[in-house]
Amino acid sequence: MNVTLDQCLDQFTQFLAVEKGLAANTLSAYSRDLTCYLRFLDEEKALNRPEDIHQAELLAYLKWLKNNQLSPRSRARALSAIRNFHRFLVRENLSRHDPTALVEAPRALQSLPQLLSEREVEALLLAPTGDGPMALRDRAMFEVLYATGMRVSELINLQMIDLKLDIGCLNAFGKGSKQRLIPLGEVALEILREYLQYGRSELAKKKTDNAVFLNVRGQKMSRQAFWKKMKNYALKAGINKNIYPHMLRHSFATHLLENGADLRSVQTMLGHADISTTQIYTHVIQERLKQIHQQYHPRG
Repeated sequence: MNVTLDQCLDQFTQFLAVEKGLAANTLSAYSRDLTCYLRFLDEEKALNRPEDIHQAELLAYLKWLKNNQLSPRSRARALSAIRNFHRFLVRENLSRHDPTALVEAPRALQSLPQLLSEREVEALLLAPTGDGPMALRDRAMFEVLYATGMRVSELINLQMIDLKLDIGCLNAFGKGSKQRLIPLGEVALEILREYLQYGRSELAKKKTDNAVFLNVRGQKMSRQAFWKKMKNYALKAGINKNIYPHMLRHSFATHLLENGADLRSVQTMLGHADISTTQIYTHVIQERLKQIHQQYHPRG
C-alpha cells in the first residue's frame, strides 16, 4: 500500500475510462474535482498517502470549499467524486479505510428548470428565416432539438448514420454513450430533410466529416456557436429571458407531460437512467398550476 495519491488518481481515472466507460466530459469533471482535493491535501495538510487521510482532513477540505464560495450543489458534486475515489482505493486494497463513510453531502435546494412557453418555442422556431443554407440549418437544429428533447452535445455530435428518416427517428448517444431511438415528428422530419437536401449539400466540403449539422467551414457545429445563435434568434423572436440550449429540452419534457404523455415515455426519450430525474418536470407543472390559481382565482 506504499503508493502516492497521484498514483492512486492515475489508477482511478484509468478505471473510470476503461472499466466504467465514462464519457470524456464526465472524466474531465472527476479529474478537476480530485486534482483540487489532492492539491489541498498536499499544500494545506502535507499529505500524499491515502492511509493518512481521515475524516478530519476531508471535513477541512469541505469547509475550505465553502469558504471559497462554492455552492452546496458544487460541494456535493465534489464530495461525490471524492467518495467514489476513496471507495475505489478500499476496494483495490490501496487503503484500509474510507474517510467519506460517515460524511453527508451538503444539502442544496432543488431549483426548478427554466423553460419556454409553447408560444415562445413557436416564435423561436420561426426566427431563422430565408432559404440560405445557414437559415435552413438553424431552423432544422431548433426543430430537431425541440422535437426530440436531445441535449445540445447530442445534437452537434449527431452523425448522418444516426438518422433513420425512413422510420421518422434518429439515434441519440447520451451520457455514458448510451444509445436511444427518438421519434422526430412530421414537422421536424420535413424541415430536416429540406436542410439535408438544400443546406448541408452547400455547406459540405471535400474533407467534411459525417456530422449532420455543419458550419461554414464544413465542420460540425460547436456548442458555443449554437448557444450564440440561439441567443440571437431569441432576441429576434422577442423572448426576454436568459435563454440557453437546455431550455428546449426542459420545454420538450414539460410540454409532453402537460399534453398527456406518461412519465415513463418521457424518461425514455430524455435518456434518464432514473425516473426520479424525470419527475422534476411534474414539479414544474404543479408550480405553474399554483401560479395560475393564485393569479386567477378570486381567493387565490
